[in-house]
Order: sequence, then structure tokens, then C-alpha cells
Amino acid sequence: MIALITGATAGIGKATAEVFAKNGYNLIITGRRKERLDELSNYLKSTYKIDTLNLNFDVRKLSEVESAIKSIPDNWKKINVLVNNAGLAVGLGPIQEGIIDDWERMIDTNIKGLLYITRTLAPIMIENGFGHIINIGSIAGKEVYSNGNVYCATKHAVDALNKAMRIDMLPHGIKVTGIHPGMVETEFSIVRYKGDEEKAKNVYKGLQPLTAEDIADTIYWAASRPAHVNISDLIITPTVQANATNTIRK
Repeated sequence: MIALITGATAGIGKATAEVFAKNGYNLIITGRRKERLDELSNYLKSTYKIDTLNLNFDVRKLSEVESAIKSIPDNWKKINVLVNNAGLAVGLGPIQEGIIDDWERMIDTNIKGLLYITRTLAPIMIENGFGHIINIGSIAGKEVYSNGNVYCATKHAVDALNKAMRIDMLPHGIKVTGIHPGMVETEFSIVRYKGDEEKAKNVYKGLQPLTAEDIADTIYWAASRPAHVNISDLIITPTVQANATNTIRK
């Protein structure tokens, strides 16, 4: 069994790589940070006795995506699961004060990056006659919250693309799943606040958020359902969070 996980160097992607490795999958792991990728690869191979293939590239760059996917050896192309995990939020503010570079980073990563990966890998899955595409969205793809404008828009796009992929992949027997987390404490808020760790900590102050491992377990659960079962769409939040704006804090 082989799983390909994008954005595997931190957070949900890293935790997902570990849970799949623990369950005997060989892994194709991708990321921009080569040192982290190599470190994760070495850890997974030594701990779980599985094989890994490292692909160091930026999902925002189509030429890099195409080159990386073309480089996959034939014996690694029987990919059972693709986890489209790479994504980020950058900045938080009203639309009239938006920073264009932040918008483009989110659009290029969350939408175009997911599309580039899927466009290059879906034909391989179709040729294989099997596969499961798991798209990591967000509760922000189900509703919109104050100052979240463009990030919410990108995750709404992921939600729409997930539904469209489900239709397009249906004749080929390929499963498609959307998983939409609420508050998860990872590097997410540090990236959103551009390295301001104090602001990032305040996001989760007074409540118990989800962990990367919680989401990874959910991803693996969806991937491990019987062949006739497809989990199409799943929202997961901490117990203390009802939606994007309603939480209980101590």
C-alpha cells in the first residue's frame, strides 16, 4: 500500500504520514523544506520499517509539480491514497486592507496547488483502476467569519472541488473525501500571524483544540473504510467549538 501526502513536513501532514506508516503504508512525502523532509523520512523508516520516497518541491509551481510526479519510479505509482494536505492561512484583516501577496500565497497553495497535484496524479489512479483522494479543507470552507475573507474563499473552493472530484472520479471507482477541521493547534496560526507566537497562542487560549494527531487519525479512518464505503464529507471540531465563531473558553 502506498500513500502520497503533500505538506508532510509539519502539522497535520506530518502526523498523517506517521499514522499511515504505523499501519504499514509505504509513503511518498512532499514538502518545501528538504531538511525536515529528510528528517521525517529517516524517522519513519527506522521506526516503522517502511519505505519512503521524498519529493522536495513547492505545490504552487506547476513545473515543479509536474517534474516531481514524473520522477516517481514505476514501482511507486500504485498509489492507493492521495492526501491533499498542503495549505495555509496568511494574515487576518478586512478585505479593504488585504495584502495582495498574502492573498496570492493562499490562492496559489490552497487552490492551485491542490489542482496541480490532483491533475497530475488522478490520471495515474485512473490507469491503476483504484485510488482514494482525500482533500483537507476547513470549517472555513463551510462558513465565512470576520476578517477571514480570502482564506475562507480558498477553502470554499476546496469544498466545491471535493464535490466536483467525487462526480468526476465516480465512473473510475476512485473514492473522494473532504475533511474539514475546526480549531487545530499546529503551526497554522504561527504562519497566519507571520511568526508572532504570542498571537498564535491566544487563538487557543482557554480551550482544548484538536491536535494534528486527531485529524491524522480521522484521515486514516476514512481511508481504511471497506471498498464499498466512501466518506464524502466530514466536519471535525473540538467539543468546545460549535462552528467557526462559537466556542467556549474557560
